[in-house]
Amino acid sequence: MTVSIRFLPDDIIVKAEVGEPILQVAERAGVFIPTGCLMGSCHACEVELDKGGTICACISSVPPGSEQLTINLYSDPTW
Repeated sequence: MTVSIRFLPDDIIVKAEVGEPILQVAERAGVFIPTGCLMGSCHACEVELDKGGTICACISSVPPGSEQLTINLYSDPTW
């Protein structure tokens, strides 16, 4: 199943497959998500989802169950 991923604040939209790693989708779209440990411990890659909550992009993949997902990138001044 294909999911439309929308990256904010730049409003970049790209198609992705369910199960595809979020970082891979972002890279393909030309969107930079900072990383640190690549294990989800440091939270450098934390992004906000449109449905509420946050995820660590380095250990997350495109979830099933919806046709669209909005990911809001924000800057953490500590990184």
